[in-house]
Amino acid sequence: MTDPNKQRPIYAIAGPTASGKTALGVELAERVNGEVLNFDSVQIYKEIEIATAKPSVEEMRGIPHHLIAYVDPRVNYTSADWARDAAGKIAEIESRGKVPVLVGGTGFYLRTLIRPLFESPPTDADLRDRLRQKKDIKGPEHMHRLLTRVDPEAARNLFPRDYVRIIRALEVYFQTGERLSNRQGDREAAPEFAERISVFVLNPPKDDLYSLIDRRTESHFANGLVEEVKRLRAAGVGDATNALGSHGYRRVCEYLRGERTLANAVERTKQDVRNYAKRQLTWFRGEENAHWLNGFGHDRRLVDRILEMPKQKA
Repeated sequence: MTDPNKQRPIYAIAGPTASGKTALGVELAERVNGEVLNFDSVQIYKEIEIATAKPSVEEMRGIPHHLIAYVDPRVNYTSADWARDAAGKIAEIESRGKVPVLVGGTGFYLRTLIRPLFESPPTDADLRDRLRQKKDIKGPEHMHRLLTRVDPEAARNLFPRDYVRIIRALEVYFQTGERLSNRQGDREAAPEFAERISVFVLNPPKDDLYSLIDRRTESHFANGLVEEVKRLRAAGVGDATNALGSHGYRRVCEYLRGERTLANAVERTKQDVRNYAKRQLTWFRGEENAHWLNGFGHDRRLVDRILEMPKQKA
């Protein structure tokens, strides 16, 4: 007997931070009898709340949400870890006759799910911290030049300012002595469901998006972001962890270490998040077969466009 799930679509709602992905994902899940599966690399952490934009109970509107606030912030959780957990959740959701609706902005997570990676070494927090410090002092382009010296093929495939992936490639080299480009041929086979995932990318007006990012950043600081970081550090969450290395949290850590003023931390965070939004859009433009949706996700008409897409392709 043919598995009915192999004929069902899986939806992925992607886009830059603050573009309304949660609202669109929930609306879509309501329409298709779905459940939401998060692929935001910060929302996965427990205790990391204020600057993560985790959906509230009201925003979830009764739709089950998965892979949110389930990882200890002391753990450096990887994209491979998430892809393994996400594959299990997709099977679980479909076993109930529901449709998985993936929602998030971490493109590397989504790509790792669709095209699995080789097994990478565990994160060395001290090495990562040293590389991040060097990046902060000399800039991401310097790190790209460093990667060019040790792994030119990997460097050719990365944008000079894509420092997250550049640093990970450097980590692999310095931890194992092997080039990341040599190890990428060891990818696992793509899961069955990969070809059923349709990716939709929100593309709101840039000026409106940046204005919203600035206002949201100010509200995070006003609502106790500094105090949250103090509690996390007191509980043993290190500055070099993935959790506190994310936008907002990283600049607060620098403020608490006396490396910048609070006002500067706020302004630098705004710039960081705007730059991140730009990188997210650049990343998703490189994804094959992604469908672009102009506007913010709060526009319910976008759900109609998503549901009409298979008809357009047929």
